[in-house]
Parts: sequence; structure tokens; C-alpha cells
Amino acid sequence: MFSSPAFAQAAGSAPSPSLIDTFLPLVLIVIVFWFLILRPQNKKMKDHRAMVNNVARGDTVVTAGGLIGKVTKVKDDTEIEVELSEGVRVKVVKSTLSEVRSKNQPVATEEKK
Repeated sequence: MFSSPAFAQAAGSAPSPSLIDTFLPLVLIVIVFWFLILRPQNKKMKDHRAMVNNVARGDTVVTAGGLIGKVTKVKDDTEIEVELSEGVRVKVVKSTLSEVRSKNQPVATEEKK
């Protein structure tokens, strides 16, 4: 009722877009998505993995739960022992570490005379 038959006839005569015109915006969106989201996220994961693998005894760490403690023992590839306060030691999964605050030098062994 509100549109005339002339508008309907004109809409059907428009040329169809080519295949490149159709997929070019989609390809550009994927490229932008890759550079703005996926690359930085992969770099952040790689840095976190390196930080977790390099945790050593004596480092001050922060867990994902917000607990701050000192690493007393590296048990294996997945667990460490953290001393939260004097006499309070807990096992922590390495992947839950969010930050290594201070890196200490490895403990030097003293030669006995």
C-alpha cells in the first residue's frame, strides 16, 4: 500500500556483487581480529608459560587467589611449595601463579671445611 510497483521493479535490476566484493570485508575482519586479539593473547600466554617454568626457590610469588608467599621448594613440573607465613606452607599448582614479584639468586652451597 505504501510502496509503488516502480520501486519493486528497480530493486531487481541492480547488478550482483562479484565474489571478491563479497568476501573482501570478511577477510579484512579476520585479519584485524588476528592482529588485535589473537596475537597479543598468544604472546601473553607464552610469557606466562615462561614465567611459570622459570620459578625457582626463593622467589616471591602471587597466586591467582591473591596469596603472596615465598617459594620454598619446586616439587615437579606442575607443583611448588609456597610459604605464606612462618611455618605455613602450602602446595600450589604452578599454572595458577599470576606474578613473580622478586627473583632471588639461587642459594649458594657452602663448602664444609
